[in-house]
Amino acid sequence: MDSGIRLSIVIPAWNEEAGIARTLETLLRLTAERGDTEIIVSVSGDDRTEAIAGTYPVSVCRSEKGRAVQMNAGAKLASGAVLYFLHADTTPPPSFRDDILSAIGRGAEAGCFQMTFDDDDWLMQLYGWFTKFPLQLCRGGDQSLFITHELFRRIGGFDKRLRIMEDIEIIERIQRHAAFHILDSTVVTSARKYRDNGTIRLQAIFGTIHLMYALGFSQEDMLGFYRKSIR
Repeated sequence: MDSGIRLSIVIPAWNEEAGIARTLETLLRLTAERGDTEIIVSVSGDDRTEAIAGTYPVSVCRSEKGRAVQMNAGAKLASGAVLYFLHADTTPPPSFRDDILSAIGRGAEAGCFQMTFDDDDWLMQLYGWFTKFPLQLCRGGDQSLFITHELFRRIGGFDKRLRIMEDIEIIERIQRHAAFHILDSTVVTSARKYRDNGTIRLQAIFGTIHLMYALGFSQEDMLGFYRKSIR
């Protein structure tokens, strides 16, 4: 039976009690009076994220830890023809819903937004500027991901074995089946991790992880490097 839902927003959340309320309030405001949009929060961790999310008119599910696993768990509950995976600390543009559905209407099956940071520092803005380019090195989960439900099923969803670089790996598989589109509008994501770890140092770490992935390093090696390097 047709649920009437066109767009399902899936948010993987691990110990996001500090920011999940703000994220949900923003999304509910942007999708108000849109009866064809649903929000699903896929929670792991042991803080109050699940309890806080449960006070809003959204669906909440509990999952094992791991962004790929959590996003797959949220997608299982989704009834929309289009899935939109959004990190809990990323804010989409006000027009995001229309941007996605318009792209789908033009024949797109998957893509992402460009990205900027909530920090006016010129270097942070430069990092964001590079997300307009269709290069794998410029991609990341913070740019969010939209994909038709049908294509998501066809490629088998996120690889649940991955604990890192899952967002890059799924784009590679998408591109074997369909073009990947970078939309003109921009999401805003938190620069907190850059402030905590140093703007140049953290970008160098991310670049190293991309290189390790391209060279075929194991998940354990990449995850170990990430945990050792990032606060």
